[in-house]
Amino acid sequence: MPLYDFTEFLKLSSVLNYNLSAASLNRYNVLLFIIGNKRLDKNSQKDREQKGIIMEALNYLFKAYSEKRRRLGPMAVLHPLRTAAIFARSMESITLVQLLTTLFHDILEDINPVDFDTVKWRDMEIQLNDLLGRLDEEAEQDLVDRLCRLTRLKSESYYQYIGRLLENVPRRPELVPVKLADRLDNTLDMRVDLQDPIGGIDFFQTLFQLLFVNNYKGYVPQIEYPPAIALNGARRLYQLFKNSVLMSMIRQKMEICDDTVACTLFDALADASLAEAQRTLIHLLGYDVKDMETQRELALEAMDYCYGGRIDMVTEPDGNRMLDGLFSTYFAHNVKETRNRELDRLYRNKPLMVEASMAFIVIFLSFLNDPDFYVKGISARGITPH
Repeated sequence: MPLYDFTEFLKLSSVLNYNLSAASLNRYNVLLFIIGNKRLDKNSQKDREQKGIIMEALNYLFKAYSEKRRRLGPMAVLHPLRTAAIFARSMESITLVQLLTTLFHDILEDINPVDFDTVKWRDMEIQLNDLLGRLDEEAEQDLVDRLCRLTRLKSESYYQYIGRLLENVPRRPELVPVKLADRLDNTLDMRVDLQDPIGGIDFFQTLFQLLFVNNYKGYVPQIEYPPAIALNGARRLYQLFKNSVLMSMIRQKMEICDDTVACTLFDALADASLAEAQRTLIHLLGYDVKDMETQRELALEAMDYCYGGRIDMVTEPDGNRMLDGLFSTYFAHNVKETRNRELDRLYRNKPLMVEASMAFIVIFLSFLNDPDFYVKGISARGITPH
């Protein structure tokens, strides 16, 4: 499947969800679907043994995430399963430790003893220890080291976490594709639409007509205003900001094209982010900022800003151009309460959201167009306006 395709992502989710909802869970079917029938070892006996370990890992995940839900409502266990499937589909072959790393990449952050009664937690610990005991000592140490490096510490900002992860690139380059697969799933998992909102729409033709065709009537959605959901447009833009941070820091720390898998997932994340920015913009034009003249003015203002190179760097607000200070004002805060307050303020400013969506479209196209592009002012220290 195209790794960034929203429709294929919905199919992936539905197949996994259907299997998880079955009266008798077939872990082997889930395993084969995740790895796409790939072998874990050339030796048939070792391949069967290692797949048995993965089925035990799946059993543990089903128990560990049984009561947890994603922000939009679906079962939380879908995230590690889909991430592993995305990761496996980006590779010609996959090993046991690579697959376990991807399946368990969030386990140290997500699964805590306070979420379970004492008996269930003890049983889960025994099960996890038995699973690790089936690995040889080197593989077990390798897996534990990978998971520790992938886990964000409570004391770390997102920038510090990504910085620490990338500091280990010379020794642990294989962790970058796992993080990219994680962000790719999070990016695709921002909607519960029955179909892609930009499916059947020629987005760039719509934008061209807005700018050049004086008898264009404007984009008209086919359905009435959709119901409000937990992840509104401003919070979707924040997820695109996180992708910009990750991708900019990767570009500064490693030659991404030297790693085929990382390069494939990096481009897929850029494509998925680009499409999500388009979905957000088309929604705003169809439901919130309907006046054609206003749309045109916002598009021209955003075009002038982006073409002038201002979108290539973190800026401070100057009171004249709406996009100045976008990252530093609305997205960069480490304190969750402050960030949520600023995101609420952004959500109320629909003209700025229109221009911000256009800015993100330019950012992710720039990542795809230029192998050296990154947003200047993003580092492990945080956001530093130029």
